[in-house]
Amino acid sequence: MTQRTAPFTIEQVGTGTARFPSAGAIPTATDAAVDPYVLTRMSKLPHVEALLFWPQAKGLYPGLVVLHEDWGLNMQIKELANRLACEGYAVIVPNLYTRQGGMVTANAEAASTLMARAKEADLLQDINQSCEYLNTRDYVKRNIHGVIGFGMGGTLAIKFMSQRKRLRTAVSFYGALRPPFDFLSNLHCPLLYHWAGADESVNAADIEQFRRTAQEQGKRVTIHKYDGAPPAFCNETHKETYRPDAAQTAWDRTMEFLEESFKADLQTPAK
Repeated sequence: MTQRTAPFTIEQVGTGTARFPSAGAIPTATDAAVDPYVLTRMSKLPHVEALLFWPQAKGLYPGLVVLHEDWGLNMQIKELANRLACEGYAVIVPNLYTRQGGMVTANAEAASTLMARAKEADLLQDINQSCEYLNTRDYVKRNIHGVIGFGMGGTLAIKFMSQRKRLRTAVSFYGALRPPFDFLSNLHCPLLYHWAGADESVNAADIEQFRRTAQEQGKRVTIHKYDGAPPAFCNETHKETYRPDAAQTAWDRTMEFLEESFKADLQTPAK
């Protein structure tokens, strides 16, 4: 297989942090210029904290919201977001545990507890607000956004894709996929689902029902199964579940899928 070469290098990627209210209007650069206190004025609303990664070459880039696993916003997700920025995307990674102090853990029991404490409605609101935040950046194409999630984030990506009509695309890595699939009727963008074949929580009959329902409703759903691969097979920091061949195949398929979804919006660096 030909080794993929990203259009931008790590040195060409800018990084930053963001903090914005979980609902309502988000201050823009113009707001800050007019009112220098707009970014520091306290709001009674909960806030979303996030990391940003984007190509620094002048231009407008498609936006991607990256959703982390139940471990929290750890270094592995940061490096993955950096790779996506090298591919020509403006990436925001909301900390889905902001309301829990932004916790990060390597302990499976603690991760499960953090995920159980998080309220799905709050998380979906934070993800939607992350899209709105991208719309305030002068290097992001307005409303040209996708969402990509892993594990817990993969489950949220599936739930979110039917809630935002302007979403361009969605990718779920081994997210939970269980009936009922009523949300498919509201699906307005294509979905790529990476199925961990050894995931005992994902039923083959449910996958087939999902595929059939999507086909009947004319929805663009692509499902790839990775035989023998456990959940988190793309996470190289968990050696017991990491499957490098499956991870590389899933990454290549994701890049092709995103390129197709954003083919009119991607740009390459000037020679």
